[in-house]
Amino acid sequence: MPRFRSKTAAICMNLCVLTLLLATHSHAQANETPQISHTPQQLSVTGYTLPADKLAKAKALYKVRTTLYLFGMLFDIAVLWILLRLRIAPAFRDLAERAATNSFLQTVIFVPLLILLLSIISLPLDIYRHKVSLTYGLSVQGWRSWFADWCKAEAVELVLLIPAVFALFWIIRRSPQLWWFYFWLLALPFLIFLVFVAPVVIDPLFNKFEPLQKTDLQLVAAIEKVTQRGGLNMPPDRMFEMKASEKVTTYNAYVTGIGATKRVVVWDNTIRDMTIPEILFVFGHEMGHYVLDHIYKGLAFSAILMLAGLWLGRRIALAFVARWGKHWQIRGITDLAALLVLMLTLSLLTLVGEPVGNAFSRDLEHEADRYGLEVTHGIFPDNGAVAASSFQKLGEKAYDYPTPNRVLVFWSYDHPPTADRVRFALAYHPWNTPKGPKYVK
Repeated sequence: MPRFRSKTAAICMNLCVLTLLLATHSHAQANETPQISHTPQQLSVTGYTLPADKLAKAKALYKVRTTLYLFGMLFDIAVLWILLRLRIAPAFRDLAERAATNSFLQTVIFVPLLILLLSIISLPLDIYRHKVSLTYGLSVQGWRSWFADWCKAEAVELVLLIPAVFALFWIIRRSPQLWWFYFWLLALPFLIFLVFVAPVVIDPLFNKFEPLQKTDLQLVAAIEKVTQRGGLNMPPDRMFEMKASEKVTTYNAYVTGIGATKRVVVWDNTIRDMTIPEILFVFGHEMGHYVLDHIYKGLAFSAILMLAGLWLGRRIALAFVARWGKHWQIRGITDLAALLVLMLTLSLLTLVGEPVGNAFSRDLEHEADRYGLEVTHGIFPDNGAVAASSFQKLGEKAYDYPTPNRVLVFWSYDHPPTADRVRFALAYHPWNTPKGPKYVK
């Protein structure tokens, strides 16, 4: 379902951006689940709509989210600019240089001071976001648990950022002209490694996972029909249930990892509140990401954007230092205090480049929807209606606004709007055309 960027589901990607592009950071939000006892039923859907009471709530939430998105987008940049004018980074640099002569130890001192300061400044905004989730019933995660997640996210960031920043400035000092290219070469294998270890090292820090064959053998058997239909040999040990109900009320499933850690994860909320056919479509969508190599395509696309961002970022950062470096007490691009300049530069580039990345993501999600419809065709009757029902439930549970502003969709949505997905699901019938289905014949 389309949503503004949050961290619980996307923490790994945010950390990749933080570590490799040295942009600023965001923090985990949580949402939780009410207890229900009814048997899940498929909805009769002709288009994505909400009852009057839920529509009013969705509209109010949409306005809050839009305001938070626009404010947060400018807030991060403003904070970096103000800290530069206040010469905070040079003060931390001087402290680190007085405390140690070794450049790595200086980095160990400097980076936590700067990153934790930025995190504390943005903490009230993170707290408000979580309060919004609680207010709208998207979360019942207690504040103690939420703050524990916040602290764990900070710790993971620092573990990744300290060696990344040290490597960056080591390269800058040895190759002031081509550091952007050499750092990119170094970052690529690290990005792949991070995607590889995230499901087994990072994700379990924030949520509980169990093999799906341990929690729901009936569902595993049903899923195997979908994998056989798609000609995919996906071992049951690659299927996991995430205990999302401990934190979130919304529904989701996703594919993550790479190579030996590649897996499909289904939230327990999804399993509890959706019918078997609806779950199979959701699984088929995630299987589409798996089969169509979307993780690899995403890595390749990110690598291209990262190379362009570092190349352009070097030039902008040099211009900033040349214009204001003396006033900011930054000695040059090789100065550790210039990290704040690089963060500002890459935050600006991320802002401008966000529509490009989101358009790419929406295209992948649309193709996964197409694959999900094709791979479940014939397994249960009228799979288009089933898919539409699953999208209706996804959107209704999250109070997804039916008619978002198209400019906002273009700029910030990494999934197609729910109404568009419902329309596509109901209208997609390639089996009745000469061309036939695209992926699963």
